[in-house]
Amino acid sequence: MAVALLGVLAAGCTSPGGAPDPTTQPPPAKSSAAAPPGSGDAKVSAGLPASLTGQRPAWKRCAAPEGGEAPGSAWRCAEVRVPLDYAAPDGETIPVALIRKEATDRRGRAGSLLFNFGGPGASGVEILPRAASEYGALGRRYDLVGFDPRGVGRSAGVVCRDDAEQDAAERTVDHTPDTPAEEKRFLDDATAFGAGCARRSGKVIPHTTTADTARDLDLVRQVLGDARLNYFGMSYGTQLGAAYAHLFPKNVGRLVLDAVVDPTADSVGHARNQTIGFQRALDNYLRSTGQDPKAGTRRITRLLERLDGAPLPVGDRKLTESLALTGVVMPLYSQESWPLLTSALAAAERGDGKELLRLADWYDDRDESGHYSTQSHSQRAISCADSAERPTLDQARALLPEFRRLSPVFGEFLAWDTAGWCANWPVKGAETRQDASAPGAAPVLVVGTTGDPATPYEGAARMAKALGAGVGVLVSNEGEGHGAYGSSACVTRTVDAYFLDGKVPAYGTRCS
Repeated sequence: MAVALLGVLAAGCTSPGGAPDPTTQPPPAKSSAAAPPGSGDAKVSAGLPASLTGQRPAWKRCAAPEGGEAPGSAWRCAEVRVPLDYAAPDGETIPVALIRKEATDRRGRAGSLLFNFGGPGASGVEILPRAASEYGALGRRYDLVGFDPRGVGRSAGVVCRDDAEQDAAERTVDHTPDTPAEEKRFLDDATAFGAGCARRSGKVIPHTTTADTARDLDLVRQVLGDARLNYFGMSYGTQLGAAYAHLFPKNVGRLVLDAVVDPTADSVGHARNQTIGFQRALDNYLRSTGQDPKAGTRRITRLLERLDGAPLPVGDRKLTESLALTGVVMPLYSQESWPLLTSALAAAERGDGKELLRLADWYDDRDESGHYSTQSHSQRAISCADSAERPTLDQARALLPEFRRLSPVFGEFLAWDTAGWCANWPVKGAETRQDASAPGAAPVLVVGTTGDPATPYEGAARMAKALGAGVGVLVSNEGEGHGAYGSSACVTRTVDAYFLDGKVPAYGTRCS
């Protein structure tokens, strides 16, 4: 799958070595079948009023997203009201936007299957109709359901700045600052971003935690009439799926987590993990083109250094070092995009920055008219709500030697980013790190890809272990890219057999 998204502080690994052999982990107890999707005596979320648990969605034709086309006639949209604050369930509510395509085999219907494509901040309402062809087999027996998590898109989406402010930041902020003046602009911009979130979305941002969204999922499950939650999470969606399994283990139906966030890492650990993961993917890309990874890395760092001093003009914009680095990151998410990176790097070395800038715009979700989506706004709000950690510039600076050693290309950016992401954030984050343990839950498939740049494979092994014996079932994909379903025939068959027939693979199953 190429649609999964992930922010730079949302996943990782901790070892620069190769992907570990899952057989070195004590395997959980084997399970022969997943719980039937509609079975079980699932409890209703405690303390919610009947006005919420008794909702019936009013499905209707879907409106076109901003700047896009409405999905086809098979899709219907609705919303479910959820508490803004679960500590006050009888208080103010916000909408959670849904989109659904009903199962084509109505007699064999197995229930609803909810999707989260990552981010955090990706809109399932917009992505699922575009990606639905990937899930044709599942769509025969499941209603395919996408949703915008709270704080995203049509679900009280967070907005922090306008297009002009974003373009101004693009022109003036260096995300690998070299001087005290650049460091000040970097920190001032992060502070201004948070202040904009508070000004425009101050009511919502304290309540955008992953745990809150997991509670929303359970309410949506009830409203859709499913006794258990069937769920497919990719990238950040794996963190959300694990949070649901921890909070509602008895309500777990069939859950798949693909491109898995490491549940054991803190904010610096996530940055370290991605430093390793993206350099690993870059090395694999360079080898595929016949280049020595060390020599190819030096070539890219020389280009970035030139751009730091002299950005390339591209029309009325400039390809800066920060934008070029973003352009290098984008194609590493999918092996199919590697040729785009080869062409863009060669062009930039000739003095033409259009291709790298186009890749950066793709990653930043900036269209040709200069309009940005608010996905990055939601991403930051959710990430900063999930953690009380607020690393300082001094702490980020202390990471630079280690991170540069791990990756001469990505390390400096990811080290500084630990301080810039939630700097001076206007609300406190959650004090405790996510607990992924889910004792008593049905088996959960945990799919890791050995060459995944954004959520390195090691995180999948840790997630399977964290979910607990008899729950986390590790499936290893020998390959490249962020996410395995749809790109690996073996993984696709394994996941389909689990969702459709309840067939749980052996722990440590390997696909290649």
